[in-house]
Amino acid sequence: MKEALFWRKEGERVRCELCPHYCLIPDGKTGRCRVRMNEGGILYSINYGKVVSVALDPIEKKPLYHFHPGKAILSLGTNGCNFGCRFCQNWELAEARMPTDDIHPADVPALVKRARSFGVAYTYNEPFMWYEFVLETARLCHALGLKNVLVTNGYVNHEPLEEILPYIDALNIDIKSMRQDFHDKLTGGKVDPVLETCRRAVKDAHVEVTNLIIPGYNDSPDQFEELANWVADNLGADVPAHLSAYFPRHKMTEPPTPLSTLSAAKSILDRRLHFVYIGNAASPEGSDTKCPKCGNLLVERVGYHSRVVGLEGTICANCKSDSHIIL
Repeated sequence: MKEALFWRKEGERVRCELCPHYCLIPDGKTGRCRVRMNEGGILYSINYGKVVSVALDPIEKKPLYHFHPGKAILSLGTNGCNFGCRFCQNWELAEARMPTDDIHPADVPALVKRARSFGVAYTYNEPFMWYEFVLETARLCHALGLKNVLVTNGYVNHEPLEEILPYIDALNIDIKSMRQDFHDKLTGGKVDPVLETCRRAVKDAHVEVTNLIIPGYNDSPDQFEELANWVADNLGADVPAHLSAYFPRHKMTEPPTPLSTLSAAKSILDRRLHFVYIGNAASPEGSDTKCPKCGNLLVERVGYHSRVVGLEGTICANCKSDSHIIL
């Protein structure tokens, strides 16, 4: 355990200020994330230095398509999440049920080099709920020229986000829905803090967004239009958007997302955004990157495997326009 950052004492309870839940935690209990505990009037991170999964993943799996395509990245995850998504694909981690091994921030750069990776992705669970470990590790890796990636729901307060952003190179942020009623029913969070994280992060880091499409909840054309317009107007038309298929998991038994729904969503987002991808589904139209100006094939993808084919450096080999891809 390690004393947590961002909290204050209120009588015998402590108020966690890491995320917008602002949990007021009695002695001996944890907040909603299950990994930040009040012990004797002090808030501790009980997952600090505890890892559930260490793997070398394609960067495309995060998913990040415009950040070092074709490369593999060391991926770390632990227990804990501040959302309670009924459809969670990693609910055992989110509910802090998985066994852990010990790891220290100073161990990670050596693991990165041994794996021949270009950096670290903090993923599988919500990385902001591993805040103290991620912050220390990201500082060490950044100082050595290694890249740091967050795969996140974006549900974090302003001050902790500002402290960690100087060390973060890329984020994939889940915009699960633009509508609060979706979050009331399925996640237990609020949409506005997620959107604010997107707006802030894109100023200093590479950002891609993901929208998991769940039939009957966020699959209407007007919701796709709302998402497309918000991303274009607030983040920019060159920010990649990933439309991901849902599959029954955890507390959700609705049937999987049809490919036709994903294709319809892509056609709507394509009107405002230059780079829209279909994920978790076999789609001939949804994975390659083409130049939005001339249509030249820039990056060819099969599954999680990418091949750069139409770039000269980071510009389109045909029309010489900027690809907005980081190699």
